[in-house]
Formats: sequence, C-alpha cells, structure tokens
Amino acid sequence: MSTGNGGTIELLYMQLYAPTTLAPGRDFWLLRYTSLLEDGSLVVCERSLNNTQNGPAMPAVQHFVRADMMPSGYLIRPCEGGGSIIHIVDHIILEPWSVPEVLRPLYESSMLLAQRTTMAALRHLRQISQEVSQPSVSGWGRRPAALRALSQRLSKGFNEAVNGFTDDGWSLLESDGIDDVTLLVNSSPSKMMGANLGYNGGGFASVTSSVLCAKASMLLQNVPPAILLRFLREHRSEWADSSIDAYSAAAIKAGPCNLPGVRAGGFGGQVILPLAHTIEHEEFMEVIKLENMGYYRDDMTIPGDVFLLQLCSGVDENAVGTSAELIFAPIDASFSDDAPILPSGFRIIPLDSTSDAASPNRTLDLASALEVGTAGSKAGGENSSHSGSTKSVMTIAFQFAFEVHLQDNIATMARQYVRSIIASVQRVSLALSPSRFGSQNAFHLPPGTPEAQTLARWISSSYRFYLGVELLKSEGNEPILKSLWHHTDAVLCCSLKALPVFTFANQAGLDMLETTLVALQDITLEKIFDDNGKKTLCSEFPQIMQQGFMCIQGGICLSSMGRPVSYERAVAWKVLNEEETAHCICFMFINWSFV
Repeated sequence: MSTGNGGTIELLYMQLYAPTTLAPGRDFWLLRYTSLLEDGSLVVCERSLNNTQNGPAMPAVQHFVRADMMPSGYLIRPCEGGGSIIHIVDHIILEPWSVPEVLRPLYESSMLLAQRTTMAALRHLRQISQEVSQPSVSGWGRRPAALRALSQRLSKGFNEAVNGFTDDGWSLLESDGIDDVTLLVNSSPSKMMGANLGYNGGGFASVTSSVLCAKASMLLQNVPPAILLRFLREHRSEWADSSIDAYSAAAIKAGPCNLPGVRAGGFGGQVILPLAHTIEHEEFMEVIKLENMGYYRDDMTIPGDVFLLQLCSGVDENAVGTSAELIFAPIDASFSDDAPILPSGFRIIPLDSTSDAASPNRTLDLASALEVGTAGSKAGGENSSHSGSTKSVMTIAFQFAFEVHLQDNIATMARQYVRSIIASVQRVSLALSPSRFGSQNAFHLPPGTPEAQTLARWISSSYRFYLGVELLKSEGNEPILKSLWHHTDAVLCCSLKALPVFTFANQAGLDMLETTLVALQDITLEKIFDDNGKKTLCSEFPQIMQQGFMCIQGGICLSSMGRPVSYERAVAWKVLNEEETAHCICFMFINWSFV
C-alpha cells in the first residue's frame, strides 16, 4: 500500500536457506517501508511482523523455523559525481535454541552474519556497478553479467540440494539403516526446467526424468577451511571418481547413459581454465577440463573430455573465520547459456572462531576488505592461524540426473560415492591438520598415526640426531610441515611391518610415485625397487634399525605406474617419536627424475 508521503509499505514472506543439512531453514514474515527523503536519499526499512504490533498471526510453515528480523534495512545517499553511498544494517534472530549445540555459533555470530549477508550484499552491489561502468567481454567470450548469472545458478542449485524443500518437489528416500547420508529425489517439472535438463545439445532424445541428491554433513577438527578447500580443488583425484564424473557429464547431455562401473584406476588429467570473473578477490569461477575421461553411451565408453563449471570462494587462509565453498557442475563443451546445470560440491563453515570477541572493530575490519582486497582481511586476521577456529562443519551435496527406472541403482551408487568422499576427506583432513599442542612438556600423543605436523617434526629431529645436519631450512616462522611438503627431494615414510607400506609422502614423493595421499597406503616398499634395489634393501635394512640410518648409492626405482625413476643417491633413517622409540622408516631420494 502507498503512504501519504509517497512511500510504500509491503508485506513480504522470505525463506532463508540453511547452510548445512543439520538444521532446517528459517523463514520470515516482514513489513517493508520504502521512502524517498527530501535530500534525495532512499531508505528501506524492514522488520518482522508479529503480534507485538497488533498484526495478524502468520501460520507456521512446515520444515521451517520462524525467525525474527529486528529493525534492519538500507540507507542510500547520493554523492557528488553521480555515485551513491549505501549503509546496511542487518539485525536478525535465528532462534539458535532449535539447532544442535555444536552449530549454535553459526546462528549467534555477528561476524558470520556480516560475512555471509552484509558483506555479500556490498560485494554484489560493487560487482554490478563495475559491470555497468566496464561492460567488457571476459572469460570464454562472456560478459561479466552473464558470468554472474551462471555463478548464481550454481549457488542456488547447490543451496536447493542442501535444503531439499518439499515445495521445490524434493521427497525423502528410505534410509539403508545408516543415517550418515540422506537421499532425496525430485521428479517435478519445475526441477527439470530449472536445471534445463531437457536441453538437447548432443543430438539425443531427452530421457532424463528425475534428479537424485545425496547429502551429508560432517564435523572437522583442526583443519582450516581454506586449506582443505584449496586441496580439494587442486587435487580432485584424491576424492573424485572419474567414472562417476563421466556418468554425470553424459546424463546432462541428455543421451542414454548406463551406470558407471567400479573405478578402473587412474584419472584423466585435470586442467584448470580460469574465467575472468572475480568478486573482490574472494570468489572466482573457472572451467575444469578433465581429459580422457570417457562417456557412457549405448553400452560403450567413448573417450573424451569432461568439462566442469566451478565456483570457488573462501580460499584465503588469512581471512578470519571465513567459510569456504567449492561448487561445480558438468557442462557441455559448447558452454552455451542454456546448458543444463546440476550443481554439486562442498561447503565448509568454521564453528568456534574467537574473532567476535577479539576486536570491537571487527565490522570495520571486514568493511576495509572491500577497498584493499585480501590485505584488509589479513590485517584483521594475521593471528588467525593461532587463535582462529579449531572446529568446522563440512556439508556435501551431490546431484545425479537419471532415468526413473534406474532409481534404486543410482541411489545405491550415490550413497556409496558420498560415503567414499567422506572417508577421503577425513583422511586428507588428518594429513593437513596442524598440531594444536602447546609446550613440549605437555605434549603426549595417543598411540596410532600422529598428526602430520607432529610427524614432520619427528622426521626432522631424527634426521638431525642421526646425520648431524638439518634436513629442512625453514625461512622465518614457516611451519616445519610446509617446509617438508615443498622439499625438492622426495621424502617418504613407511611402516615398520613385515611388509612395509608407505604412510606419508611430501609433494615430491607423491610426484615420484605418481600417486595420491589416499592411494599411497596401498603401495608396499618392495614394489618401488627393482631386483638390485630389493637385494640392497634386504641386506642393509638391519643396519638402519641398528645404526639408525643408511646411505644408499644411486640407482633406479619404480613409480606406482611402473615408470623407472633414477636417483642420484638416497638416505634412509629411523624416525623416533617422543618416547624415542621407532615410529617408522623415512627415505629421501635425492635429485630424482623419470628415465
């Protein structure tokens, strides 16, 4: 309705996506008042409509928790030169009592509200103003506005998958007795049209009639979201199954596709093709080219490349308490505007950041990031690696288009796939987790595999003890694990078993063995040596255990793919733990190269 002074009053109903699968979404009934002031400023005020203003009692909506918005809104003031200045106030009460206790910081933190809502709005406005003033063509011949529309389709599709609203056509499938992975199916026409699954870019008749979503959330300890997300982005083969990537790509091309088989070993190469689309250096979009993956069509595999459109945010580890997202969807190589998009991905949100109490000027610190890029967030969070979050929640959601008669098979495949991803993430998180222990005197590890930071310290100190020189030349305060990880020589640890297997390797070691951190533990020590190397190892191994180290002459070893690798020389030494007992054997191959 209109007001006497030319303003407008509106009644709004708003739904807010839940960030995880562990709590329902929020909804609001709002009154909005919009008015133009005498000085040319525009003011928009919003607040929840409830009985305290003698308003009607709005009925509750199933699967939502009613939240309250306190007086909030926008003041937009004109400024010289034709620009404007905007002030934003967000003040909402998300009813934290209704969520599990571990998640309550997500619903109580002013800083998270500022990052996810207030600053997101400011960045969005800044980007639109840049598009208007500089409407240039960017990545893959697309204008910035077109790329922004694609990024919004990715975000919206992922949020819909995470939430699975019944109003959008999602229905819950029966559990297999283990509630770690939730399955939902959507056969509504609106879902098909929204993902544009009737798109016919490949010349095949459309047979896809439904979408299945497998989703889960997991708690992570002591691994920064930015580091874990960056690892997932750069090392896709650590967690992804190439056959399922190929199946997903074939399904959205609307061609007849069969169920993927068991992983056959090995992945196609990954090529990252950046798009010229960044939002204040915090969010970027790119195309991932997975080479020689193979499509499943007509009971045969056709070799080819798979393309993924990928949206990434939160990879700056210096930003304080920032959530991180990696959202992707297979696309047709033509990259047309009407191509189907069915997003899947990861979201990692810190749970117990201490930053709210650390600085009364936190919002000012966040605002400064708009002007100085990552430097602003770094200024506010330079100590984040020491005092930031130690717990975070990861939400995983994967969507699969399928023919309706394959629902049971796809459900089984999706459930197993997400469980395998969860297992991979847990192993990678353990490897990436820095040590959170304090002084050496208070440092006691439980039996079993140590954290990576601790293992790096043991490797370095044992090398110094037995060989009398430093293994790592750390610069400044660079962590030992980081120095070891980037060491130019291949460093590998193996277990002290009758048949030793590898348990850890730095980046050079993984490159030399042509393997990944997850697959490393399936490789035995004897497998990488030729016959001469095996003889030398058998005869000299007792010397390592008695003397503590051994120098090995140059020779040839083998990668996990059977490729010969030459090395100038090698050193093996016993790695001692805090109790000075042998934990493992470490090998370093110096100046190695493929023959």
